Amino acid sequence: MLYLHGIGHFHPETLITNAFLADLDIGCSEEWIMERLGIESRRTVLDLDYIRTTRNNDPRGAREASSYTQAQMGARAARSALERAGVNAGDIGLVLCGSSASDYLSPAQASCVAAELGITVPCFDVNSACSSFGTQATMLSGMRPDALPPFILMVNPESLTQVVDYSDRRAVPIFGDCATAAVVSASVPSNIAIENCRIESNPGGWNKVMVPRNKHFSQDGNAVQGFAIRKATEGLRRLQAEYGDGLKFIGHQANLGMLKTVAERCGIDETDHWHNVVEYGNTGCSSAPSVLIQYWDRLAPGDRVTLVLVGSGLTWVSMMVTVNGAIKQESPL
Repeated sequence: MLYLHGIGHFHPETLITNAFLADLDIGCSEEWIMERLGIESRRTVLDLDYIRTTRNNDPRGAREASSYTQAQMGARAARSALERAGVNAGDIGLVLCGSSASDYLSPAQASCVAAELGITVPCFDVNSACSSFGTQATMLSGMRPDALPPFILMVNPESLTQVVDYSDRRAVPIFGDCATAAVVSASVPSNIAIENCRIESNPGGWNKVMVPRNKHFSQDGNAVQGFAIRKATEGLRRLQAEYGDGLKFIGHQANLGMLKTVAERCGIDETDHWHNVVEYGNTGCSSAPSVLIQYWDRLAPGDRVTLVLVGSGLTWVSMMVTVNGAIKQESPL
């Protein structure tokens, strides 16, 4: 089990609307996007003129056209998480990071984030693409509390718009950029616990979702969607069997249709299905934790929130966030 002390997120300011994508004239109308994905907008680190003029035909140029590095995004999210947790950057003893398409093959993204925060602590990446937040939590919750520092920072920055081919209408509406961070502890109690984490993988499907080096994102869309629905349903049902009814549900924000299918199959009431995919799109490994932070002010003692995450690899994680007492409701964001 882990104690969650604070969580924060950061979305870049630049908005990609469906109208903007329709104006690219690649057969990607506003109606087509809404019918297929249910996504109205998404945020990007890229300059819109860069997208419009180049279609990001060579993703190696995307970094120069970006307003933020992943380390800068991650540090902004981390500062929000630290403020909410009521701890200082100097209290952190370990930084973990994960991303579906890190800025660097080496060094670890965690080192870059820690440098932005001005802290000198052990840093390494724990990465399973879109399920990285759950993988990090699973790994830490399985370790001896006395083997870990009192406070740990888990950071998940994503700038997936950098690897989108903006001439491919199948890919352009999906992704948005975001970073999340969480301050957790295995030994210092708080009123919010992360528990019952389970990670599973099907490595035989590693090539179903990919971001090859210096190339664009690609996936077998039909196969991945069906897989994600099945595994998310299984993970949610597992937790329902153990905890009973009345659970809140946060899934990987792949698209609205997929999420609604899982919720309906598991009997989740619409008011208990928490999501932000409509406003922000699929933000990879930051998607589910960004929903949790946006619904933070709704959390109340006794709430149980299931997080079911699916990522390339293929890897999936199910976990429970339990509210055991009153929490700080004010938001620093």
